[in-house]
Amino acid sequence: MTAAQDDPGQIATLRIELLDTDPLIWRQLEVSTSSTLKDLHNLIQAAMGWANQHLWEFRIGRQIYGQPMSGDTWGGPAIINAGKVRLGELLKPRKTVIEYTYDMGDSWEHRLTLTDVRPADPALVYPRYIAGEQPAPPEDCGGVPGFYTALEALADPNHPEHADVVEWLDGYDPNQFNELALKLAVGRIASRRRAAKARST
Repeated sequence: MTAAQDDPGQIATLRIELLDTDPLIWRQLEVSTSSTLKDLHNLIQAAMGWANQHLWEFRIGRQIYGQPMSGDTWGGPAIINAGKVRLGELLKPRKTVIEYTYDMGDSWEHRLTLTDVRPADPALVYPRYIAGEQPAPPEDCGGVPGFYTALEALADPNHPEHADVVEWLDGYDPNQFNELALKLAVGRIASRRRAAKARST
């Protein structure tokens, strides 16, 4: 077991990219290597501004990590419980790439890249939101193709579906990136983690 696996004082830089988006929708955070993959899922939801309403999974090669249920492998590889696997167990020496899918219907595919494993700064609380660009798509809009179809209708008052899309998107503005809200959401996760750690000591 490496130091990154068993040392809660280790952090890594996490870059989240929502694939097939243009301009690219991305986030950068600092995360503890002691976080589980389930923790990571919750963190991604906060960083993207989503409501955690759908199924999800992580993939590394052929291995799947998620929420295993009886009979859900259909002859494929067994799903490993994401709540029992810590990031430190998966990290490679220089760069680790993990695939993450949220909502198996809309299929929001992400590339997660973890780099720069290093000691945590004792003056800071993790996870930390560092940077990002572009608001995430609204949930249940049909994945990336549906998202861009909706944006096209939203931008054209003469589009036959313009009025319906405006009503359905309910104020969503693709040009309005509320970074503060994402920082606060990630900060709430950090506060809960710190409180839980305090209770256990």
